[in-house]
Amino acid sequence: TKPVIFMWLGGLLLLLIFTYAFRGGKLLRSKFAAILEVYILFIRDEVVYPNIGEKDGRRMLPFFLTVFFFILTANLCGLVPWGYSATMNINVTAGLAIIAFFTIQGAGIYKNGVIGWMKSVVPSGLPVFVLPIMIPVEIIGMFSKPFALCIRLFANMMAGHAVLLVLLLLIFQGGGWPVVPAPVAGVLFITALELFVAHLQAYVF
Repeated sequence: TKPVIFMWLGGLLLLLIFTYAFRGGKLLRSKFAAILEVYILFIRDEVVYPNIGEKDGRRMLPFFLTVFFFILTANLCGLVPWGYSATMNINVTAGLAIIAFFTIQGAGIYKNGVIGWMKSVVPSGLPVFVLPIMIPVEIIGMFSKPFALCIRLFANMMAGHAVLLVLLLLIFQGGGWPVVPAPVAGVLFITALELFVAHLQAYVF
């Protein structure tokens, strides 16, 4: 299917890009490598380290970078002629959300142990009579966050591509050349917006 094909293509493209850009283990071999390093440093210094610290961040950074660049590549593939965004398929975003869920919980267990992880499910200092309400709420929250990531990524990518399709169809349904400039201008604007959304959704996830 298209999602499977473009997931494989996206993964292969990332392997080729990073192997070429950082071949030999040297940084900044080219301007393209410098651009990639900007992304890497942003994720490291603005997302990972501030939230989980440098020690744990170093260990988890490869995972965060892999997810970020994979989602970004999948999003951008839909803007290429005859391309397809694998993230428009809810099965793909659900798979990513499941991976995120198990990674989050696994990291918590690794860091705090099983007992410490169970204690951290509910914020400390709450009155005992509130616990019967808060425990189910917090457990639901553990599952709702990955679910929200799944739906948000899927819906944003699907909506953007749907708008592009509608604008392109207006060219054929509009009754001739006089109506062409408006849809084309709309397509250019939405495409530019999609470039921004592709980066934003990869960052949010």
